Amino acid sequence: MPRERPPMNIYVDADACPVKPEVYKVAERHRLPVFVVSADVMAVPREPRITPVIVGPAFDAADDWIAERAGPGDVVVTADVPLASRCVKAGAAVIGPTGRPFTEDSVGMALATRNLMQDLREAGAVTGGPRPFSPRDRSRFLQALHETIEKLKRGRSSS
Repeated sequence: MPRERPPMNIYVDADACPVKPEVYKVAERHRLPVFVVSADVMAVPREPRITPVIVGPAFDAADDWIAERAGPGDVVVTADVPLASRCVKAGAAVIGPTGRPFTEDSVGMALATRNLMQDLREAGAVTGGPRPFSPRDRSRFLQALHETIEKLKRGRSSS
C-alpha cells in the first residue's frame, strides 16, 4: 500500500511581502493551504485554507517558525535570503516576490551578495535600497508560483 504524503503547504514570510494576494489566488486555484506568518496581526482573507500565524516581535521568530516546518514538497515565499537558504536546505521550493527561485545553486551567491551589500550599507557606500516592485515582478511571481506548484505536484504523483 502506498504511503500517504503530507499535504503540500505554502508558507508566506508575510511582514514585507508584496505578493500575498497573488499567493491566495494561486493557492485557491490549486486548493492548497497557506500559512501567513507575521510578527503582528495582519488582515488575511477569511478562507478555510488560509491560516494567519502571529509569532510575535522576537528577532527572526517568523523565519524560525517557517524554517522549522517547511520541507520537501512545500513552497516558501520570502525575500529573506537567510530564510531562503534554510528552507532550500530543508528541501522546500523557495520563491522570492519577484518570481526569482532560490535553489541550492543560487542561494549561496545570494547570501554572499546580501552580506556584501549589508557591509557596504553599514560603511555608507550604498544608501539606496532595492528597485521598486513592478507589475512585471508581480506577473513573473504569479507564473513562477504556479509553475513551481505544478512541478511539485508532478513529482508527488510520479513517486
